[in-house]
Amino acid sequence: MKNSKILYQHGTLALLVPGLLTGTTTMGDLLAHGDTGIGTGEGLDGELIILDGVPYQIDSYGNANVLKDDFIMPFANSHFADYTEIGTISNANPADFEKVALEGKPNSNTFFSVLVKGTFSYMKTRAVVKSTRPFATLAETAKNQSIFEKENVKGTMLSYYSPALFHGAAVAGFHNHFLADDHLFGGHTLDFKITEGTVSIQQFDTLEQHLPVDDKEFMGHDFSKDDIAKVISEAE
Repeated sequence: MKNSKILYQHGTLALLVPGLLTGTTTMGDLLAHGDTGIGTGEGLDGELIILDGVPYQIDSYGNANVLKDDFIMPFANSHFADYTEIGTISNANPADFEKVALEGKPNSNTFFSVLVKGTFSYMKTRAVVKSTRPFATLAETAKNQSIFEKENVKGTMLSYYSPALFHGAAVAGFHNHFLADDHLFGGHTLDFKITEGTVSIQQFDTLEQHLPVDDKEFMGHDFSKDDIAKVISEAE
């Protein structure tokens, strides 16, 4: 039975910090836990967005590729979509969006997801260039990225909100990915302006955290030596 109250997460953002970028789960496994989600491929191979059960990778060339079940990832989220539309938003920047998504509260102590479908007068995204072994740190790998900008684009922005308490496991606050309706543009969002869009929210009461216990590098790494919070905040 599909439980729409569960947010499934494979890996943590913390494991990316020291460069543990090995793919430790497959897209096929991830899709067993949801039809909607985000993530990145092995070696930070592009930015992933899953909508309506279809997984897309926006690579460093800006292409939106449909992924097969054997695509591997070090980190990803997924859930079964059951959104509730809360209204429309117009002429909105990221701060406006966050205020609407948080319903006027300064923060939230629960995980939730937000979908914005509509027209964006401006969208700035990025996709990291895939790295190969030996993997560098997240900070070093993220420097090699492509930046994309587009005006007046129709599409879907998928966002996950994580409480501050979980920073390191995920990104505290909002983590947004975008895919244009024509599948010719997308990525991890860096900035945007919403002309007009429909806002829908889905709240979770459970975080199902799956860890790569069969990966020797992960199991043997001492995370106390990593400045996790700072690196994640700068990279994301």
